[in-house]
Amino acid sequence: MTTILLGTNNRKKGIELLELLSPYKIDVLTLADFDRKLDVIEDGQSFIENARKKAAEYARFFNMITIGEDSGLCVDALNGSPGVYSARFASIDNNNINASDELNNKLLLTKLSNITKEKRTASYTCAAAIADQTGKIIGETEQYCKGEILFEPAGNEGFGYDPLFEIIEYHKTFGSLSPAVKKAISHRARTIRKLIPIITNL
Repeated sequence: MTTILLGTNNRKKGIELLELLSPYKIDVLTLADFDRKLDVIEDGQSFIENARKKAAEYARFFNMITIGEDSGLCVDALNGSPGVYSARFASIDNNNINASDELNNKLLLTKLSNITKEKRTASYTCAAAIADQTGKIIGETEQYCKGEILFEPAGNEGFGYDPLFEIIEYHKTFGSLSPAVKKAISHRARTIRKLIPIITNL
C-alpha cells in the first residue's frame, strides 16, 4: 500500500480521494492526520496556482508525494465569483466572521436574488497538482462540472455549495445526489482521474 498526502484539512475531501484511489492500493492522508502543521497561504490568482503552491510546499515539509488541490464555484452572473475565494466568500466583505458553508450559501443567494433561472449558470472547478518529495511538480490538471444555482438549498449530502449546485441533466443538486453518483461526475473526481496514471506510476 502506497501512501500519499492530500494537502487539505478537509477530511471529506480526503475520503472522496481515498474512494477513488483505494482500488489502486493507494492510501490517502490529509493534513488533519498530522500534529505538526504548515500554513500555506493561498494567494494565487487562479486555482492551478494555489494547487501548485500547496503541492510543492506540503511535499517538502512532510517529505511525501503530495496532491495540492484547489477548487471552487464560478458563477457566470457574478463574473466568475466567488472563484478562488469560494471557501471564504462570506468573509471578504466582513473580516470579522468565519465563512461557514451556511454563510457562504446565504451570501450567494443574496447576490443572485435578482437573477433569473436561465442566467444562474455556474461551474465547479477543480485544479490539482502532484509533487514529489522534493516539491517538484510532476503532473497537473484542471477539470470542470457545469450546472446552475437554485433559489434555495436542496439535499444534505456533500459540503460547500453542493445543496445549491444543480446538475441540469439529473435535475438534482450535489446535495441531493448519492455519493456514488457525485464520485462519478464531480469536478474533483474528473480531476483526480486525470492524475491517476501519474500516481500509479510513482
